[in-house]
This record gives sequence, structure tokens and C-alpha cells, in this order.
Amino acid sequence: MQAKKIETLLKDSPYPGRGIIMGSTPDGVHAGIAYFIMGRSDNSRNRVFEENGSGLRAKAFDESKVTDPSLIIYNPVKVMGDSIIVTNGDQTDQIARLMGREQLTFQQALQFIAFEPDKPYYTPRISAVMNLCSDGLGFRYQLSIAKTANGNPDSCNRFLYTYEPLAGLGHFIHTYGDDDKNLPSFSGEPVAVEMPNDIDGFTEGVWNALNAANKVSLFTRFVEVKTGNVQSRIVNKNKFEKGEYQ
Repeated sequence: MQAKKIETLLKDSPYPGRGIIMGSTPDGVHAGIAYFIMGRSDNSRNRVFEENGSGLRAKAFDESKVTDPSLIIYNPVKVMGDSIIVTNGDQTDQIARLMGREQLTFQQALQFIAFEPDKPYYTPRISAVMNLCSDGLGFRYQLSIAKTANGNPDSCNRFLYTYEPLAGLGHFIHTYGDDDKNLPSFSGEPVAVEMPNDIDGFTEGVWNALNAANKVSLFTRFVEVKTGNVQSRIVNKNKFEKGEYQ
């Protein structure tokens, strides 16, 4: 399958929900990651990303307006040694605990993850891990989704996709399908997308393509494969419109 431009995919989808991208830059120097969130309710839009050590935290922008913190405040990104875990919910901490203290693999940890209880949408939980070789010789990544059985919450279907990187290629998974009214779960395999060499171009391309009314926050990270050196960017709509940019 030919890789698509992420900007085109996002512009054609008014509400993909939350999304994860992982892949390799064309020059093979960096492993790239992106995670974005969108929102339609005031509670969902009242969020910002902030650095949390080597990871990332989603928090309320205006704490006085929070109506339900359970599904909007969490750690989307966590670093464990040579592994970077990215998810759309509090399963980041759960997966990290299971992989750390319980010594489970990412695949084994996913068996304890189910879709969100937000009836009637039952938002899928998307999770990913990027594993960098400690000798600097490469990396691989895995993307997963836990969702209802075609909308039936009596059964949880779990899918895992494992990739060995190709230069200039990434994969994109998100929570919702193309129907922005009924919000069906994402279906099919993660979409192959083109990856650029420049983190700022990557960040701006994704952010500018997201629906202006519904986008909330974006996190991007490039990791130099040989050295482990990290570049990260954060864009928050609630701060960006006030002239702040990280």
C-alpha cells in the first residue's frame, strides 16, 4: 500500500478523535512519534499537554471548569528505559506497571486493556510502544487498539500490529472512523503515512491539518536512533491562541 500524506488524511476527517503516529524519517536518522487529542465538549476541550519528566501529561487548562476528570486527565506518554509508551488514556500507567513490575511484554499487558466505558461511543483505547535498541542500531514499534465487537460492548476485540521501520514510512491509528456524528470505532489496519525529516515541519503539518474547531493538543517527538537524543514539541490550542508555543 502506498503511503499517504498525513495532512490529507486529517483534512478529510473532521473528527478522528485521538491519534498516534510512529515511524522513521526518510534519512533513517530519527524515530518519529506524534500524539494528538481532539474534543467536542467543553470538558474535553479544557485540556493542555505539559512535560512530565521524560514523558507527557494531559491536564485541565482551567481546573474550575472540570466536570469529569476521569477520561481527560492522564499520562499519554511514558518512557521506560529504551521503550516509549504512548496511549490515549490511563492505560499508559497500567501498561508501564505491567511491563515493569510484572515483567510482562507489551502484547501481554494489552490483554488487560479494554475500550472506554463512555456509552454510547465506547471509545477505543489505542496504545503503542516504540522500542529502541540499546546499541543504537535500530528500533521497532507496535500499535494496538482495543474496541467493541462492531459496537457491541459485550465483547472486547484487541488488535496488535508490529512494524520494523522503513525509511520515510510511518503508521497512523486513531480512535474514530469517518462518521463524525455516530463516532464508530476505527477499523482496519493502521494507515501507512509519509514521514518527514524535520520535526517542526512534521508538527506544523499535523497541527494545521487537524480540524480547527475540534483540535486540542499535539505532542511530537523525534529520537535520534544512534544516540537516543530527543527533540520534542508541544502545541496546545488553549495556549497557542494566546501566543504560547513549546
